[in-house]
Amino acid sequence: MNRALAVLTCGAFVTLVAEATGLDHPLPPILAALAFSLLAVLGFGPVERQESPRRLRLGILYVLVQLPLSYLVFMTGSTGVGATLLSLVLVSQSVLLLPLPAAALVTAVVPLVHLGMPMADGLRTMLGTYVAAGFTAVVTELLRREQRARAELARANARLRENAAQLEQLATTQERNRVARDIHDGLGHHLTVVQMQVQAARAVLASDPARADAVLAKAQQQSTEALAEVRRSVAALRAPRTTPPLPEALVALAEETSAAGVPTALTVSGPARPLTADVEESLFRAAQEGLTNVRKHADAGSARLELTYGDDGTVRLEVRDDGRGTTAVPETGFGLLGLRERASRLGGSVDVVSEPGRGTTVRVAVPG
Repeated sequence: MNRALAVLTCGAFVTLVAEATGLDHPLPPILAALAFSLLAVLGFGPVERQESPRRLRLGILYVLVQLPLSYLVFMTGSTGVGATLLSLVLVSQSVLLLPLPAAALVTAVVPLVHLGMPMADGLRTMLGTYVAAGFTAVVTELLRREQRARAELARANARLRENAAQLEQLATTQERNRVARDIHDGLGHHLTVVQMQVQAARAVLASDPARADAVLAKAQQQSTEALAEVRRSVAALRAPRTTPPLPEALVALAEETSAAGVPTALTVSGPARPLTADVEESLFRAAQEGLTNVRKHADAGSARLELTYGDDGTVRLEVRDDGRGTTAVPETGFGLLGLRERASRLGGSVDVVSEPGRGTTVRVAVPG
């Protein structure tokens, strides 16, 4: 808009010069118009780019200088189209620099320069100038609002792009955490069992080769399941994974833990009901992580899984052991962190209770 006003100012000045050649004294109006035009072209931009409130102060000063210059152009004899166009430039710039009431006042004052003309001609010219000035002020205000709307739209688009980038980063982080949980809860569990079975096989290898062979066979089976778990985790990135119903999966998990040397019982309470895949996955991983910790850390003689379908719309799972327990439950372990993340995502909770000599209990409750 500033460039358009600069072009209009230059055009008005050229028109005024052409009209002033017919005057008896053309130099005074030309000089007044030149001063007005130079200030309009060179001074308006720097003022308009200032920040408030400095912009308002300089804007008022700018108008107070330009308004007398525009009057001076008329008073020195130039009353044609060029002088009128310069006045309209001032009206447009006033709308851009001043609050609307002040700009309206300038718009009302500019045409009053024609009061010095003969009454009939002055009124006719002043009325035409009022119409032109009012039209100029309205169009300028509409253009300014459009510019503001475009700028706001550009800022909104920038915020949307920033939010989209943040959402993409968040989704990537969540997916990484999910894959990390799957690897830890699945592959880590199987490798722990394999490690314990290999240790057991080595312990009885010399005295009982048949038993060692049986234990190694189970270790081989576990390693096969570990490989399958890796493949399922990779496939989960492409398609939803499928698992057996939760009670069946827990039966297999209890048998696996018992075979690894920690007798594990499973109890299911309440009428079973269909659960979402996320709920079943969260509870299964909780049982898997709990039993893995029993084998690795608890030094337990036995463990118990309890699955309860509550009447309150909650499904609860408990993993208990009769191991040595502890006075300080770790809060920073990746396994426990993964369990809390899974449960929290479903609106559930995870509690761990442990006492020295009385074992540890992991309780997970999720809506389902």
